[in-house]
Amino acid sequence: MGMMQEFREFAVKGNVIDLAVGVIIGGAFGKIVDSVVSDLIMPVVGLVFGKLDFSNLFLVLGTVPEGTVRTLDALRKAGVPVLAYGNFITVAVNFAILAFIIFLMIKQINRLKRSAPPAPVAAPATPEDIVLLREIRDSLNRQTP
Repeated sequence: MGMMQEFREFAVKGNVIDLAVGVIIGGAFGKIVDSVVSDLIMPVVGLVFGKLDFSNLFLVLGTVPEGTVRTLDALRKAGVPVLAYGNFITVAVNFAILAFIIFLMIKQINRLKRSAPPAPVAAPATPEDIVLLREIRDSLNRQTP
């Protein structure tokens, strides 16, 4: 079996396709969470902490060229090393919210699984040789007085 055929069999297995769909949906879901955090939650958090914008919290680690505006984007464009801890705070908040949402989803799925009655298990079909032996036994029982 050639390597391409083996790869084709691997790639079309259900698990690989399910994983690909999960990654695509996860990427889209990540964008939604980023928007929720940056557009809805961070402005409120910034308001509570004195209108701070976490994305512009940084620590300059190098020399700033004269005339450079002290914003994160301007410093990065000027090639100044910057410790952007505000971005880290934003990413950490994104992660915490995403983890909490996934926790709630899994909790709901588990609750639904527990509330659903288990499917009845059908008795396995009796093998043909057992059926024949039972017929012979019943036939012999009817013939004996």
